[in-house]
Amino acid sequence: MLIFDMDGTLIDSNGIWRQVDETFLAKRGMPYTQEYYEGVAHTIFPLAAVFTKEYCKLEESTDEIMAEWMELAGNMYAEEVPVKPGVVAYLEQCRDRGERMMVLTSSVPEHCRTALEHLGLMQYFERILFAHELKIEKKDPAIFRKAADLAGVEPASCTVFDDSVAACRGAKAAGMKAVGVYDPFFAQTEEEMRQVCDRFIMSFEEML
Repeated sequence: MLIFDMDGTLIDSNGIWRQVDETFLAKRGMPYTQEYYEGVAHTIFPLAAVFTKEYCKLEESTDEIMAEWMELAGNMYAEEVPVKPGVVAYLEQCRDRGERMMVLTSSVPEHCRTALEHLGLMQYFERILFAHELKIEKKDPAIFRKAADLAGVEPASCTVFDDSVAACRGAKAAGMKAVGVYDPFFAQTEEEMRQVCDRFIMSFEEML
């Protein structure tokens, strides 16, 4: 079973959330910092909202924070996000080989489905799993064991593709192989990714 992250792995969408975060913080007179990035990156929406409420000392509820993020993201997932290089060709290659494939993402379900359908990627995957709905972060090995269980396979037979070093660590701890995928927004983790993962790729074109 091949398990793919979406944001920053299959699609070039990490810039959307950087833009959303910068706009959200600027409205409150706050800068975008490394500390804030580390608090919200690669986590599920509700936990990112809890962190933001505490970090920014906001009176708004977490539901109001998430609603504002959704409004700021708007239609960008349908109108602006491209597929990353080599992705479609690699998915075609895997399908031709009879590989089973799923998506496991921290993305908001609405945004994920919009992007995958708009970009024609939904056809390749037998299942889409949302960390948001499972209420488990992707750094937790339990979410990868859950994915394998739902697919009816052993973790050892799974390979995870992800741009997050924390997620790759989680996959490895669950007994899976991990392929780190380069994304410029997280370039600072490349060296660590190369140490953690079974393989590190700059682009899916390397997999063809």
